[in-house]
Amino acid sequence: MQKIICKKVYDTETATEIARKVNGAFGDPTGYEEILYQAPEGHYFILGRGGEESPYPAETIVRIAKDKAQNWN
Repeated sequence: MQKIICKKVYDTETATEIARKVNGAFGDPTGYEEILYQAPEGHYFILGRGGEESPYPAETIVRIAKDKAQNWN
């Protein structure tokens, strides 16, 4: 997935996966998955996807500050 936010390209194909969180089970409408990535340029972002009632009812990319990314768990 690719998204441009504030003139920066966030692309899961070229970024490095750092960590992954799963909340719920497959098929759970409130379940979701968050994947933390670091782009080649050094900025961080989260790919979120989940069920219809989750925080990510549609797959999306959210940017995250470096200090928050380093403390993300």
